Amino acid sequence: MPTRLPTYFVSHGGGPWPWMKAQYGNAYDKLEASLVDIKRQVGSRPKAILVVSSHWETDQFTVSGNPAPGMIYDYGGFPPHTYQIQYPAPGEPQLAARVAALLNAAGHPASIDPERGFDHGTFSMLQPVYPEADMPVVQLSIRRGYDPAVHLAAGRALAPLRDEGVLIVGSGLSFHNLRQFGPGGALASHAFDTWLQHVLLELSPIDREQALLGWSEAPYARHAHPREDHLVPLWVALGAAEQEQAACVYHEDSFFGALTVSSFRFGDAAYKEAA
Repeated sequence: MPTRLPTYFVSHGGGPWPWMKAQYGNAYDKLEASLVDIKRQVGSRPKAILVVSSHWETDQFTVSGNPAPGMIYDYGGFPPHTYQIQYPAPGEPQLAARVAALLNAAGHPASIDPERGFDHGTFSMLQPVYPEADMPVVQLSIRRGYDPAVHLAAGRALAPLRDEGVLIVGSGLSFHNLRQFGPGGALASHAFDTWLQHVLLELSPIDREQALLGWSEAPYARHAHPREDHLVPLWVALGAAEQEQAACVYHEDSFFGALTVSSFRFGDAAYKEAA
């Protein structure tokens, strides 16, 4: 494991999909393979994972401090067995305190929720990566209002965790318009993803940050994200690695038959990329 861990923004898919393969067939094969590969990219076992979840919104940053988090089935209309899912990873109160301290020291008021469990933005995304569910996991909320500058700055404040063996993962979706989750979203998802790829992979650190601050001016931005809750975790992940190179670690243009979606890594993997 390198001294400094990379950070990630991952498209986490929909609902409890890892437990619905019979229903979804091969719809999630590429996404699942990309999530499984994160473990290889990271290399040695991290000490813990900090998940910035698009499914937890609060007025100020809040960190989950429950040592034995329960499950939050924050979805509807799925088969009965998906409301019995367990992902029994432990929490890590000491890490929660460290996260809150870093944010508070940087001028971003943060508190600890001692009861918060895992929402599906965490447990569905982590199931392919660490199916043993034995990795300590702490969640961080996003702040209502979705201010890009605030979330980039929060990521900046959390950057020291990367040198302490903590893997920072922003869990969202690069396209999140549930009313257009199919052929109707093809154009918007492709146009927005093309812009996102250009910004993250081709611009300088300063220019990509400026572009993300003005993300709503991107092509089809509000078609891709009527509410940007699923984009916000990207800003935190990037802020924690703002001077480092980005890599696209997942991309397909036929998700659910029509959508273009992507995931990104910021910073180096533990192994040399193939030439």
